[in-house]
Amino acid sequence: MNFTIYNAENAPEEAKPFLKGAKDKFGFVPNLLGEFAEAPAVLEGYLKLDEIVGKTSFTPKEQQLAILAVSIENECHYCSAIHSTILKNQLNTDENIVNAVRNGDPLPDAKLNALVKYVRATVGNRGHVSDADIQAFLDAGYTKQNMLEVNLIIALKTISNYTNHLADTPLDEAFQPEKIEFETA
Repeated sequence: MNFTIYNAENAPEEAKPFLKGAKDKFGFVPNLLGEFAEAPAVLEGYLKLDEIVGKTSFTPKEQQLAILAVSIENECHYCSAIHSTILKNQLNTDENIVNAVRNGDPLPDAKLNALVKYVRATVGNRGHVSDADIQAFLDAGYTKQNMLEVNLIIALKTISNYTNHLADTPLDEAFQPEKIEFETA
């Protein structure tokens, strides 16, 4: 299905301020946000939820690793590339850690591995996480608060991952170096 990729000039009126804010923040309007503008409430909700995710007790690196893990589990080529880029270029995350998430491998850092493993289990089992997965997450130093914050991150990425599945969003040039392909059924 073809979705229009709006910009701050041609978007529906209610979406224009949000796209202008995105352009000011990123220097361009990412294609997925341009597609969200088709439904201004979705664009606004996504951006506000993203702000709230930034207020979780996770570090920025943990937030982005969890976001990447959700996007990989949901096979979202667009979000996987963006969050790989953020991890490598903005957060200076070791490439081995990012690649482990992208490839579904264990991470070399035990605590971060527990986070990613818990996220994968939560997404893969649609929230029905085993007692063993919960205990491993808690044993790694995370808390019940973190478990709920993982659900918030999953909610955020579900909006963008599922939109990408509908729209097959073209990857922006800025994220091309982290392009990933998933096998489609």
